[in-house]
Amino acid sequence: MADTKEKILMTALHLFARDGYEAVSVRNIAEELGMTKGALYRHYKNKKDIFDSIVERMIRIDAQRAKKHQMPEDKYDTMPDAYENASLERIQKYTVEQFVFWTEDDFASNFRKMLALEQYRNTEMAELYSQCIVAGPVEYMEDLFRELMKKGVLKKGDPGMLAVEFYAPLFLMISMSDKTGKNGDYVEIIRNHTEHFMQNQGVNKAILGG
Repeated sequence: MADTKEKILMTALHLFARDGYEAVSVRNIAEELGMTKGALYRHYKNKKDIFDSIVERMIRIDAQRAKKHQMPEDKYDTMPDAYENASLERIQKYTVEQFVFWTEDDFASNFRKMLALEQYRNTEMAELYSQCIVAGPVEYMEDLFRELMKKGVLKKGDPGMLAVEFYAPLFLMISMSDKTGKNGDYVEIIRNHTEHFMQNQGVNKAILGG
């Protein structure tokens, strides 16, 4: 049963990413899997239930990845200590890994494409897209940079503007990767960008690793 539920989830996600959430029906998902709608309903109540399960998994994966890289798993208000203890070295490595994750991981890349397709016609999708791909990452970096400025690791400045400057190339490279489907050069660009950024903004290279 678990395998069937997983197949339904992934098939639905692929269809949502290809055709858009609104355009895909439960019947489409069932037909793609070669099952009846009744059989599908034994695993999920409706299409929204499938979508909610996709979002819950994405949130769980994102938190697990942050923890693995010793980065904050949630917003600053819920775990300030994690932001205060972050280092430039970990931020740099995590940023490169996030680019690879959002462009190459099957679940993450299709989740992102689903949101991108629907953001202009579905307010919930638009909010998720902003929090996962646009405003959310910028706010995350702003909080990290503000704390690093307080510690004297980064030069004093506007952490919000610095976050935009840091994140903008990552967002651009994700978009370019979607067009070409080739990541090698873009990964190197992101790696070089993050290294250059840290070198320019770091106050004392001896403490960049935290």
